[in-house]
Amino acid sequence: MISTVFWVGFSQSLFAAILVSAKRQPQMQDKILSAWLLLLSFEFLTFAIDMLIWEIPLLSSSFLLFNPAFFLYVKSLTDPKFKLRKIQLLHLLPFFTFEIGAYWLKQKYSLHNFFEFDSAQWFRLAFSIGSIISWIIYNYLSSVMVYKHRRKLENEFSTISKDKSLRWVLFIIIFYNIFCALSLIIAVFAISLPHTGITQYIYNYSALLVLIYILGFYGLRQEKIFVEEEEPLSTKSKYQNSALSQKRKDHISKAIIQYIETTQAYLNPDLNMNLLSKNTNIPKHQITEVLSTELGKNFFNLINEYRVNAVKELLKDKNISFSIEGIGYDCGFNSKSSFFTVFKKLTGMTPSEYKESN
Repeated sequence: MISTVFWVGFSQSLFAAILVSAKRQPQMQDKILSAWLLLLSFEFLTFAIDMLIWEIPLLSSSFLLFNPAFFLYVKSLTDPKFKLRKIQLLHLLPFFTFEIGAYWLKQKYSLHNFFEFDSAQWFRLAFSIGSIISWIIYNYLSSVMVYKHRRKLENEFSTISKDKSLRWVLFIIIFYNIFCALSLIIAVFAISLPHTGITQYIYNYSALLVLIYILGFYGLRQEKIFVEEEEPLSTKSKYQNSALSQKRKDHISKAIIQYIETTQAYLNPDLNMNLLSKNTNIPKHQITEVLSTELGKNFFNLINEYRVNAVKELLKDKNISFSIEGIGYDCGFNSKSSFFTVFKKLTGMTPSEYKESN
C-alpha cells in the first residue's frame, strides 16, 4: 500500500510533465510546470527506492521544492514580462542541498527521534526551520501575486474567464496551507507521542499526489493570460506625475467613448485592452490612466456598463423573442454566470427581476 503511493506518484507526475511539455505552443509557464512535475517524479522515485533499500524513506525536501517552484509558476502566469533566468534557479538551491545532505548523512524520515542528540541533529533542525521559513515566505509572495493579478484583470479584459482569474491557483494555495498546517500538527504529535503510529511521510506524499493531479489537469488547460507588449518608458510613471495634459486626457476620453459607442465594441465578448488600444491608436497605459482619473472606473466596469444597458433595452422590448440568457450572450457576455453576476452588481436586480419590473 505504501509503495503504491510512491509508484503512482512517480508515474503520474512523469506523465503529466510529458503532457504539459508536449502542448502545441508551450509558454514559459508550461516549461516551468513541466520541469517542476519532472522533479516531483524524481522525488517519488527516490522514495520508492528508499523503501526497497531501507524500508523507510530518507528525509524528504518536497516542501523546499514545492514552495519556490509554485512561486515561479505563479509569477510566470501573472507577469507578462517574466523570463526565467539562471539566477532564479537559486530558489531551488535549498532543495538540492538538503536532498543531497539527507543521502550523505543517511538521515531517515522519522520524527520519533527528531530531537535525539547525535551528529545529524543540526541537519534535522536546519531542515525543519528552513522548510517552515520557505513555506511562509513563498506562500505569502504567491498569494500577493494572485491577489494583485485578480485586481489587474479588470484593467485588461471586459470578460474574465476562469482561466484568467486563476481560481484553481487560489484553490491550491488554500489547499496547500491547510495541508501544511495539518502536517505541522501531525509532526508535533509524532515527536511528542512517539507511539501514536503516525507515519507522516505517507500523509505528505498522499497529499502531494492529489496536488499533482490538480496541477497536471489545470496546468494542461491553462493558456497564456497576457500578451506581452513593448511600451515606452513613460508607462512607468505614476498618475500624479503624468505627462498628459488635461486637453489630451479629454481627447482620449472622448475618443474611447466614441469608438465604443459607434462600433458597439462592447458586443464583442473577447474585447480587451489590447484591442481597444490598437483600434484607437492610444497606448494602453494612457487609456488606463484616463479611465481611472477622468471616468472613475476600470476597463471591465466601463465595457460591462454598456453591455448591461444594452440588455436593459432589450428586456424592455416586449416583442423580443430571445430568452434572457440569449439576450445576455447577444449583448457581449460570454457566460450565464458572468452575465447574472455583473447585471445584479450594477442594477441591484437579476435580469428576470428587472424584466418583471418593466
